[in-house]
Amino acid sequence: MLRKRLGDLEAGTFAGPQVERIKVPELATDFLRDYRINGRKSLDDVQARWTLHLEPFFGYMRAADVTSHHIASYVDSRQREGASNATVSRELAALKRMFRIGVQATPPKVMRMPSFPHMKENNVRRGFLEDEQFRALVADAELWFRALVECGRCYGWRVSELLGMKVEQVDLVQKVIRLEPGTTKNSDGREVFMTDTVRALLSACVQGKKPEAQVFTRPNGSPVRDFRVTWERACTRIGAGETLCADCSEPMDSGKGCPKCKSQRSAYSGLIFHDLRRTAARNLRRAGIPETVIMKIGGWRTRSVFERYAIVSRTDIADSMRKLQESEEATQTQQSHEMVTMAAPLTQTLQ
Repeated sequence: MLRKRLGDLEAGTFAGPQVERIKVPELATDFLRDYRINGRKSLDDVQARWTLHLEPFFGYMRAADVTSHHIASYVDSRQREGASNATVSRELAALKRMFRIGVQATPPKVMRMPSFPHMKENNVRRGFLEDEQFRALVADAELWFRALVECGRCYGWRVSELLGMKVEQVDLVQKVIRLEPGTTKNSDGREVFMTDTVRALLSACVQGKKPEAQVFTRPNGSPVRDFRVTWERACTRIGAGETLCADCSEPMDSGKGCPKCKSQRSAYSGLIFHDLRRTAARNLRRAGIPETVIMKIGGWRTRSVFERYAIVSRTDIADSMRKLQESEEATQTQQSHEMVTMAAPLTQTLQ
């Protein structure tokens, strides 16, 4: 044991009894405190990931005992529970940050970083809200819902950015909407001009409200904080979504549960509000707006992330193929006409 300790001293890896007693929950405490100090908006999210998933698995372990084997076992257990690779990756990112903060502490609380796997994710959505679906979705809808969908469809803003908008950010005279720095996901400010439709809807939304009031409020005046039920019902009504059984993925009967396994656990499948972000990128690109400007409007910082949203829909592909076919037919017609014109003098000569 003495030779081992002396060897650790020479190699610079000697931790000492105090560091060896550090447990993962202490690292989690430092991690959450770092989020609070820096005002991270995802504090509630990482707190839930630690409490619900990471703590039950790593909460009893010393930080020095966590190895790649334990991390792989955690990944395997979460996948068996049905968690996607993207979800598990976010959880491992939080755990990795805990160890990183422990390494950077003075004195260090962690002497060795375990190896974290890089998991392949396939969480890219491909949904679009087509024009016909949009008209059906907002038909007979309440004012706040129609205005919210219209803004999401025009500018591709995130739902948190829209729901947090104040009346003072809407300038009806200049026809400008401002997202102040610090209120967006990447903390960058944005400013866009309103279309006539957006201006008309937002004028009705802000009428009679104080500057510090929320733009999107329900008829009783309460701010809109969560509208998933309203969205899912609207999408189900127009055939753009359905409620499935969470256990067997069979369609659920309203109020009766799953007809196959009798389960009462349901899950929504179909268009989500975030799909409007992709729809906006496509519509703006269709309008011929430069991609750098589209990235500024929607708040995409990097080209790689923007390309995940600005994909081509099946309708766009069909339109391009139709235009190609029309071009080929026009070319063939022109070539046939030219051949007939060239052959006419030769025919007269032979006659």
